[in-house]
Amino acid sequence: MVRLSVCIEMIFRELPFMDRIGAVADAGFPAFEFWGWRSKDVKAILKKKQDYGLAVSSFGVDPSARIVDYGTRNEFIKGVGDSVETALKLECSRLIVTTGNEIKGVPRETQHQNVVKSLKEAAELVEKTDVMLVLEPLNILVDHKGYFLYSSSEGFEILREVDSPNVKLLYDIYHQQITEGNLIATITENIGSIGHFHSADVPGRHEFGTGEINYANVLKKIDELGYDGFVGLEFMPLADSKEALGMVKRTVEAMR
Repeated sequence: MVRLSVCIEMIFRELPFMDRIGAVADAGFPAFEFWGWRSKDVKAILKKKQDYGLAVSSFGVDPSARIVDYGTRNEFIKGVGDSVETALKLECSRLIVTTGNEIKGVPRETQHQNVVKSLKEAAELVEKTDVMLVLEPLNILVDHKGYFLYSSSEGFEILREVDSPNVKLLYDIYHQQITEGNLIATITENIGSIGHFHSADVPGRHEFGTGEINYANVLKKIDELGYDGFVGLEFMPLADSKEALGMVKRTVEAMR
């Protein structure tokens, strides 16, 4: 059965940040995730994680460098190294990487190769550990105008060029439904290159059942393909957080 992780940056926002971890456990989910770590109390997160018996499924490399610009590679590599140390403390095996916005006036192919070169250098660090970098495409039609990497197809191309078992894609179902659709076919064809999923319904980026995506079918296919990572719930609840997560549970039940 597919494993779900609650993004506590977007869900349970009515609670203080640290209290959201316990709320995840109370709601019956096995894992949580968050965005940047540098401004957070990592020791307190670790204690809460241990107290509630939860996993940390992912968080972001911090600082998030603009790796379309190879001039930022030193900042990026240092950020990866620091983030790997934090991931090992939290027993987390997925670190999210973003590309930054495209650079106007610079050929797209040059920026593409800058991303590849930066990730190849970072791969040398993470291949010494069990940590995986997951590169995230984001939609530019609604949420992230100007962002460089918007299609999963280019993301998978980058991964083939990097050629590391510790660098895969974060396939965000919400973003890719907006950008290119064809969700199940794309996931099926590329499941071996996907290291993490994010999810929300379209339009609005809300909980399952509020929009057009048939999440029961999508999650069923992910499960059938033998994916053993987490699917992150990264949505803005329309309903109360517990009620919204209840809708997710009902979707999972519909897979059976």
